[in-house]
Amino acid sequence: MGGQDEEGTFPLSLGRATDSDPARKGGVCGPVGFVAQLNIQRGLERRQPQEIYSLQQQFDPQQFNFNKIQAREILFYMTRGLPPCLDKTESPAGPACILLVINVSPLEFGHILLIPNPAQSLPQILTPEALHSGLDAVLLSSHPGFRIGFNSLGAFASVNHLHLHGYYLDWELLVETAPCVPLLPEVSLYLLQEVPAPSFVFYSEGQQLEKLTRHVVQVTDYLVKKEVAHNLFITRGARPEGPIHSRARPGIRIIVWPRRACFGAKEESAFNVALCELAGHLPIKTAQDFKDLTEPSAIQTIQKYLLSDNLPSSSVT
Repeated sequence: MGGQDEEGTFPLSLGRATDSDPARKGGVCGPVGFVAQLNIQRGLERRQPQEIYSLQQQFDPQQFNFNKIQAREILFYMTRGLPPCLDKTESPAGPACILLVINVSPLEFGHILLIPNPAQSLPQILTPEALHSGLDAVLLSSHPGFRIGFNSLGAFASVNHLHLHGYYLDWELLVETAPCVPLLPEVSLYLLQEVPAPSFVFYSEGQQLEKLTRHVVQVTDYLVKKEVAHNLFITRGARPEGPIHSRARPGIRIIVWPRRACFGAKEESAFNVALCELAGHLPIKTAQDFKDLTEPSAIQTIQKYLLSDNLPSSSVT
């Protein structure tokens, strides 16, 4: 998934992190350990983002939405506590129905979209059911590099129809092991520090996911109410109060970045700043930008989109 296939469902061809071609992907020298990837076609052929003016913007059936995709883009439905659907194109009933489709403009190998109850035409505002499906997907995957993410409106979500991203990345990211400071440890809430983009972090090893999703969505609902754009990233990670930069990743980190909104803003030439870029994975749009990229220039681009007064300043400069 997420590359070319024989039927042409995936129109873009991507290299894997294990490819030997150094011009395609590599780490950027420096303590942050960014993973930079040349992805020219996505930059050229990605669907034109919809006009967004508010985080609370209503779903518009006249705009592109995932009820309009081709049947060949559908992979299957995922349900929790319900019998499987016999026909992958037929939506099962129930509140936990998640449609999995390919992303025709992939960020990386295996890039899919998780769309909760697509026929309900929900706007791009995170719900407990949507978040729970993302947590389930990461916990059920046997691949440690499978990640899930969410872009709010105003944070480079290009479609106002509720969806999450999922993809594989074989490289470890600093946000998985960077130290955290307890904020409300009784609800597993911490502050992620010593990274270019400080953030809130929730942590779980698979227990009490219903309660965890409620706490996370309480935060994102507050951000929506206050019109604060945000990105979210789910990855396997180290315990927040464990050894600093431990390589062990026994649980999952749910990382939430409040950030500056991008309503009608001009896109960056090298890379946009959304869920994967804040986490340290940088899909680069042009060969020249890929060649010229340095860790300081990447940090400078990312930090232009941060809120300077709501989280501790990063020690990475």
